[in-house]
Amino acid sequence: MTNDTSPEETATSNFIRDVVRDDYTAKRTKTIITRFPPEPNGHLHIGHAKSICLNFGIAAEFNGRCHLRFDDTNPAKEEQEYIDAIIKDVNWLGFDWGEHLYFASDYFERLYEWAEHLVEQGNAYVDDLSADQIREYRGTLTEPGKESPSRDRPVSKNLELFRRMRSGEFAEGTHVLRAKIDMANGNINMRDPVLYRIVHANHPRTGSLWSIYPTYDFAHGQSDAIEGVSHSLCTLEFEDHRPLYDWLVDNLPTPSKPSQYEFSRLNLTYTVLSKRRLIQLVNEGHVSGWDDPRLPTLAGMRRRGIPASAIRDFAQRIGVTKSEAVVEVELLEHCVRQVLNKTAERRMAVLNPIKVVIENYPKGEKEELEAINNPEATDAGSRLLTFSGELYIERDDFMEDPPKKFFRLAPGREVRLRYAYFITCTQVIKDDTGEIIELRCSYDPQTRGGNAPDGRKVKATLHWVSADEAALGEVRIYNHLFAEPAPGEKNDIIEDINPDSLNVLSTCRLEPSLADFEPGQTVQFERLGYFCPDPDGTPKHPIFNRTLGLRDSWAKIKKGA
Repeated sequence: MTNDTSPEETATSNFIRDVVRDDYTAKRTKTIITRFPPEPNGHLHIGHAKSICLNFGIAAEFNGRCHLRFDDTNPAKEEQEYIDAIIKDVNWLGFDWGEHLYFASDYFERLYEWAEHLVEQGNAYVDDLSADQIREYRGTLTEPGKESPSRDRPVSKNLELFRRMRSGEFAEGTHVLRAKIDMANGNINMRDPVLYRIVHANHPRTGSLWSIYPTYDFAHGQSDAIEGVSHSLCTLEFEDHRPLYDWLVDNLPTPSKPSQYEFSRLNLTYTVLSKRRLIQLVNEGHVSGWDDPRLPTLAGMRRRGIPASAIRDFAQRIGVTKSEAVVEVELLEHCVRQVLNKTAERRMAVLNPIKVVIENYPKGEKEELEAINNPEATDAGSRLLTFSGELYIERDDFMEDPPKKFFRLAPGREVRLRYAYFITCTQVIKDDTGEIIELRCSYDPQTRGGNAPDGRKVKATLHWVSADEAALGEVRIYNHLFAEPAPGEKNDIIEDINPDSLNVLSTCRLEPSLADFEPGQTVQFERLGYFCPDPDGTPKHPIFNRTLGLRDSWAKIKKGA
């Protein structure tokens, strides 16, 4: 299913906001408290951005607060690197949690005490079935589960075993703590779920202090309750976990009673958002790392030059519903262009250069021409361009034998150079192989600024850079990482990787001021698209990543929907 609603329509779709507003208006909730609870086992992506914008946005709208909490309950997969990266990403996206930065590991002692409480109340037991046996005993969607032989152990024995689990006496996989609920429950998640397991691994924050760790299901709701979270917002895959969430809160002496609500996660064309798949792409070297500009990670999008404000706008436009849908990636690109068109300064760059020699231009002379930095922003000012008798233009802007509808430069044809003069091609220079290496042209000195006193018109305006002044740089042309709109639907996702997802151009000629641009400072290369300096570049060797081309296909998609 494809989301074919307009941005204006989807912007108003947010049932979570309606739920919170009702609770707030009816004074069932005095203070709205939400949270964004990532597990630090990878980098955040555009799907997480939807949740971040929702949680922080709801809190701000109702004068509440949103916590950033790391659910760091699996030390085998979690690293400090990911904690640092997530903090950076959420902050870059434009949100501030103030003093409310928390970790599930902050609550390990209290969670352990509550686990003992469940044991003492006869609501939990230590099981020594293997993981495979637990799965076997759990049953199916149509068949009830089977009780473990350990289920009726005395409370005293369960307490003893649980404490020995904590002390590190047992090997991984030999014992777990399970809730005692109902092995015949229609919801498999309620069939004596695992609450604690043994993990002998070094934790990024607690080191080797603990040998047992709570599962997500046990830590999540209880952490919410400790922090006073009023509305626990999760994606739909946790809908079946809500009865367990509520059961645990009801059976523990928690200081508050949070409520869980679920919404549909983001699905985006030409994009993979599965963390498992993203890890595969990184670890197998299909991309250069977590910040590869082809990835939907926030780090990758930032490196590509996508502004945080565009992501926030996108998150608002797609709305919040319970219906699973696939959003066209063109909508995200539309949001990006909307921002960059207003904010990105303009510069000229020639990606595939061919030299132009203006034979009637005074030898050795140069002049300065004024160029507008951004026609959409009157306060952006202007800059001076150096014009001389030797220039570079795009090779694609010239054809020796042009077809009928080719209006750019050709032998005997006149075109306009942006901000400069009309020029006419008078001669084509080729090497021994027949390749065109230089164009000889003449210029009309009366057309300075791009207009002819006699009123004659030209059908094309070309961008250019002065040969003497241009910076030699590298430009990386990024396209969709996947060639298929639904990667992995018909083939393994690796088979769907686009072989043309990256094209590196190493002989580009850039307007000299581009060498001073810094990562995060997106610029429009006139006629070509939006580009952003890459951290790999230097002032002596600038490297730019293409953010997006100029063509916005979202309007066409909307029209044809």
